[in-house]
Amino acid sequence: MNDMAIAFIGGGNMARSLIGGLIAGGHSPDLIGVAEPDNSQREFLRGRYGVHTCADNLEATAKAETIVLAVKPQILQGVARQLAPAIQTRQPLVLSVAAGVREPDLRRWLGGGSLALVRAMPNTPALVGGGASALFANPFVSEERRRLAESLLRAVGVTVWVDDETLLDTVTALSGSGPAYFFLVMEALEHAALDLGLDADKARLLTLQTAFGAAKMALESADSPATLRARVTSPGGTTERALAVLRDGGIEKLLTQAVVAARQRARELGDLLGE
Repeated sequence: MNDMAIAFIGGGNMARSLIGGLIAGGHSPDLIGVAEPDNSQREFLRGRYGVHTCADNLEATAKAETIVLAVKPQILQGVARQLAPAIQTRQPLVLSVAAGVREPDLRRWLGGGSLALVRAMPNTPALVGGGASALFANPFVSEERRRLAESLLRAVGVTVWVDDETLLDTVTALSGSGPAYFFLVMEALEHAALDLGLDADKARLLTLQTAFGAAKMALESADSPATLRARVTSPGGTTERALAVLRDGGIEKLLTQAVVAARQRARELGDLLGE
């Protein structure tokens, strides 16, 4: 992949994280182009990463073998229709990281036919190399191009594939919105520590390091979260007492309801964006 020309349409946070990950992995900045309407953003991208930048989408994609659509979902239709003639002629791999826009709608805006399209649902921790992304490929994506799309998203974290595009709505509700769930838990724990006498700096440091350590343990262990939880819950101890309060308050049911609600909203947005 490191010798392949890649064009990004949009130079926002997600594009920046992917560009940074690609370059850190050995991809030449000379083979990366970015179309970005904001001049200050273009200057930043050139200065920070050494990539080619321009304001024109067609110019940026002229020689690209892979095109990454990283614009806001609300403007993707217009961008896709503008690019459609060139993409139909050259048939590059198109990778969309725009949330909610479904493959049939995007392919229709790009002129239809047998275009190779991959939808990716990354999340915001990709900005610090800790992302979790799910990918869906349409039937026109070859194995080689699947590996290419996966390697691009792996530059900013872990990746999984789904064979049913509707599952991306579940992914949106789980890992897409999920960082906010954990941030809310961190907020609550930090506030509780403040109320119980810790100063702000200590409360924050201990909260964040505990969250990081728990996630690191879970990632590096072959045991399930349930097993890890049981291992740190001594009968009659402080953890058991705390977990009883959480369960009595319905935390498991609430989290399930939250994910279901987020998935439903993802479906509604997909319907709206595809109109």
